[in-house]
Amino acid sequence: MKLDALDRKIVAILQQEGRIRTIDLAERVGLSPTPCARRIVRLEEEGVITGYTATVNQDKMGLPISIFVSVELENQGAEALQRFEQDVVSFEEVMECFIMTGSQDFLMRVVAADLASYERFLQEKLTRVPGIRMIRSRFALRRIVKRNRLPNPS
Repeated sequence: MKLDALDRKIVAILQQEGRIRTIDLAERVGLSPTPCARRIVRLEEEGVITGYTATVNQDKMGLPISIFVSVELENQGAEALQRFEQDVVSFEEVMECFIMTGSQDFLMRVVAADLASYERFLQEKLTRVPGIRMIRSRFALRRIVKRNRLPNPS
């Protein structure tokens, strides 16, 4: 799917204001409401817009700690990678998980209420996943930047 300037403008506004009314969005991008609504539906159907969520304050939800966890597997075969991915998807503490190049196989961002809850996550969940060679945890001290909006590609 090729995005034109209007599509990109619609996406940019929706990334900032996911609850904007279609009539207001249409006015801001210079369309009438019906064509604007059709573009939104097309963007959703094509998978450009994948959903709508509320941005929630992690601290106020009682999960102030972010931990970046590197995992190295004993075996990097397709089955081992797939098994790890299947297990990690079920861990609600894992907010993001990426397969990586280099010495680590996966990098995850995990949230926790405190050190004890992170320790429970490690002992009761992550270390029980078969095939892990090494786990390294790095605790974030403070977030500098958090963006929910993608940059406009050049």
